[in-house]
Amino acid sequence: MLAIRLPPEIEQRLDALAKATCRTKTFYARQAIVEHIDEIEARAAIMASEVTDDPFGAFSEWDSAADRRAYAGL
Repeated sequence: MLAIRLPPEIEQRLDALAKATCRTKTFYARQAIVEHIDEIEARAAIMASEVTDDPFGAFSEWDSAADRRAYAGL
């Protein structure tokens, strides 16, 4: 089981897509993960090999200002 919070604009787009295609939001979330997990793992491995004193610094591009706003208060 996986529960994720999405930025409101992504949630709205996903909801519209699901309704327009008579699929579930879960279907599209699963499809996106399955199709991109190899790429994400490879990217994470490269970034992890570049980690210095800041263990999270290598992932800073995944932590944009938009991400921080979207997940504020979690």
